[in-house]
Amino acid sequence: MTEIVVEFDRSTQNIGALREAAYRIIGDASCQIDAAGARYFCRLTPKPGRSLMTEAGLREDFLDLVTDENLREKVAAETSRVRDVIMALAFGALAVDREDAGAA
Repeated sequence: MTEIVVEFDRSTQNIGALREAAYRIIGDASCQIDAAGARYFCRLTPKPGRSLMTEAGLREDFLDLVTDENLREKVAAETSRVRDVIMALAFGALAVDREDAGAA
């Protein structure tokens, strides 16, 4: 198998999602991410003997991982306020418990 190049537009694709997807596909391929102009180029090099996937299958898996990481970033951004409130309440309760234990 040869190198597989997957391109993304830098104005619509976050580098973080590409890095996470590259990490998650590491068992099947190495991924080098380059930026040139308005594009990101992800160069996937399949690992010999570690993947029975075709080039199209490896490309499809990488695109699926990028999509998954984009969704994870979106959900994290949309739920950050709720997460912050939950953490504040949880740690606030711990602080009150410690103060009560120290007073006893």
